[in-house]
Amino acid sequence: MTSTTTPPPPIDGAALLDEVEAFHRRFNVFPTEAAYVAVALWDAHAHLIDAFDGTARLAFLSPEPGSGKSRALEIVETLTPNAAMTVNASANALFRLVDATEGTPTLLFDEIDTVFGPKAGDNEPVRGFLNSGYRRGGQALRCVGDGANQTAGWFSSFCAVAMAGLGSLPDTILTRSVIIRMRKRAPNEKVEGYRRRTHEKQGHALRDRLAEWADTVREAVAEAWPEMPDGVSDRPADVWEPLLAVADAAGGHWPERARAACLELVHATRGGEEASLGIRLLTDLRDKVFCGADRMPTAVILECLLNMDDAPWGDLDDKPINSRTLAKLLGQYVTSANKPIKPRGIRTTSGTFPKGYYAEDLHDAWERYCPPPPGESATSATAATTQVNDGESVADPPSDIRHTLSEADTRRLKSVG
Repeated sequence: MTSTTTPPPPIDGAALLDEVEAFHRRFNVFPTEAAYVAVALWDAHAHLIDAFDGTARLAFLSPEPGSGKSRALEIVETLTPNAAMTVNASANALFRLVDATEGTPTLLFDEIDTVFGPKAGDNEPVRGFLNSGYRRGGQALRCVGDGANQTAGWFSSFCAVAMAGLGSLPDTILTRSVIIRMRKRAPNEKVEGYRRRTHEKQGHALRDRLAEWADTVREAVAEAWPEMPDGVSDRPADVWEPLLAVADAAGGHWPERARAACLELVHATRGGEEASLGIRLLTDLRDKVFCGADRMPTAVILECLLNMDDAPWGDLDDKPINSRTLAKLLGQYVTSANKPIKPRGIRTTSGTFPKGYYAEDLHDAWERYCPPPPGESATSATAATTQVNDGESVADPPSDIRHTLSEADTRRLKSVG
């Protein structure tokens, strides 16, 4: 007589991720619903990192202490495989830890501001470790042995990394990260007190179930090419690809929630990034100076820039922007003919030829570097420049520019062409 055993029911990935999210909600108040989705997916992706070509960094950042960053990292620690919490570790130690750990570790950096903050000193080796470990195959060459008996050896740096700290991070790390902007809880926002002796065991139970579920979907995830939301490409797509693959494998409402969270957090990151001065200038010229005009005298451009509220143009190295600084900043970029953007003579009705800039010279830089205007695509924004009288006239200044300029400045704008 043969006995048969009933196989265990398949693990419901969507329900399991719901539990992971609920566990985070017990101890942390995240700033948005999208943050809960992203963190739960990140926890699960750490169990599947060997199936991916890349890994997203997770960064809990805030401007002030007491915002729940370290607590969030503690909860992540209980839910991820081979978790190793560290503060201010050296690059050599990190490379050796990753190389020596059986299975891929999950590195958790608390107080990351002590590594990259203004008083941290030179931590380029740690930055190099974090940047190289973002992609599978990331390695570093280090000496192995003692004294004169040393040989060169390769050490892997590919692993999942979560960070928590004050302020910000180097741009090369931010662009590889899902960023959660933490904030202090409001008086009406309550969380459960975290007690490691009790709650760590509960987190570990969830961790073990995540590992079990990961084993059932690993092969499918390794072959997956998740569809990206519209507008998410390049580096943000690299960051979110493993998280969306996890959501698709879990099923249920997670694929939809994951893509909504992706769009929200990617757009928030773009809006919160401090653009370089050059990109800020290009964007201001497109959105607040030219505004459909096909050319603009340098004098009028400077007037517009200096009349902008909350703009840096009135105080660049303790002096306002001038024609030389304007030319230097724009000269970093090139026209569609691959020539540096330079001021050119502009014919006016009075017969004079003041120096100025043509929108056609700026189009290529606008398309390549500027974010799309609110509610518009980049293509429609840069295609909006008008051509009047066979390209010889400047359009009337739009109302937002007229409001910031004097009557004489407005007459000067209209007189060009």
